[in-house]
Amino acid sequence: MAAATAFLGTLSSDEKALAQLEFTQEKAVAWSNLPCGSTCRPGVMFGDLTDAQVAAGKSVLLTALGTGSGTGYERVLQIFAADGYLGSVQSSQGTGSSAGAGMSGGPGGGMSGGPGGSGGPPAGMSGGPGGGMSGAPDASGGSSSAGGGLGGYDSGNYYLAFLGTPSTTGTWQLHFGGHHLAVNITYKDGKVEGASPFHVGVEPTSWTDTDGTTHAPLDDMKTAMVAMLAGLSSAEQTKAKISATYSDIVLGPGSDGKFPATKEGRVASGLTAAQKTLILNAIKPWVTNADDATAATLMSTYESEIDKTYVGWSGHTTMTNHADYVRIDGPSVWVEFVCQNGVVIQNQIHYHTVYRDHTRDYGGEFTFS
Repeated sequence: MAAATAFLGTLSSDEKALAQLEFTQEKAVAWSNLPCGSTCRPGVMFGDLTDAQVAAGKSVLLTALGTGSGTGYERVLQIFAADGYLGSVQSSQGTGSSAGAGMSGGPGGGMSGGPGGSGGPPAGMSGGPGGGMSGAPDASGGSSSAGGGLGGYDSGNYYLAFLGTPSTTGTWQLHFGGHHLAVNITYKDGKVEGASPFHVGVEPTSWTDTDGTTHAPLDDMKTAMVAMLAGLSSAEQTKAKISATYSDIVLGPGSDGKFPATKEGRVASGLTAAQKTLILNAIKPWVTNADDATAATLMSTYESEIDKTYVGWSGHTTMTNHADYVRIDGPSVWVEFVCQNGVVIQNQIHYHTVYRDHTRDYGGEFTFS
């Protein structure tokens, strides 16, 4: 609450009007995989803020998210870097719009506070509000003042909003995201009521900076899922295999409450303690998006429900090919991980994932049919 209040204090009245909004279902569910700017999500854009304002915004994320290695805050910074890299790759391919026209930055140069790399989307590809998890970004290239954000892959094309008033009483939500990222943490009377939906993806799956630093921000998620499946015997893998083919996650944006009526795969009841531990280890990287104490509480709940939790997969258990897919579905927890062909780097796969909770999404504030 203190960090949120401090951030809001750095904003102009116009910026604050974008960042602090009423907590409604319409605004809460407005998140997307696409870099479609403010056409598909609320908030004030980091790329329009000064360095000092971005630093205050990052302080909100630092206090709200997991702070250990590879957890929430660090993963968010890696997704920023991934989009900066993706934008630079697209520009080098000559498929993006120039970084000049149509990209309105505020004081501090527009793109302050994040790694470089800009470029618009391929012509003719678009995605609107709740536009699902597939396709490329909005091709408008419009400025944030026109509601279009930066119009492409860019580390500044991420939006922060508070739905409701940050307080130790009442209900409010931290709402943050952009391309391949959606953070939704709901607070009620000073406690976290829900740390989901949490969507994270990345293209490419790994890359190396000019200084030789290699990044693979979702490698821990993939590794944990592969280890979980490898821990099953061949008969158990056969039981866990889902007949359908998935080229994307099932419960992406616009799919709130649409959990399958029947759980599929292999139920954990009857598995060994070591196999159950592998399932919990596979859940943990998503849950540690939340602050450490909340993550520990959620993991304790999911561990208590492990015997009624199902593991399912489709494609290949190696998670290296298009349409390789794995799912964990419990009484509460839901995690999906899928491999897809690349959008910009088309000779490689990239990842889409989502973490949800059957009862705690958006703090349990809404009912979905």
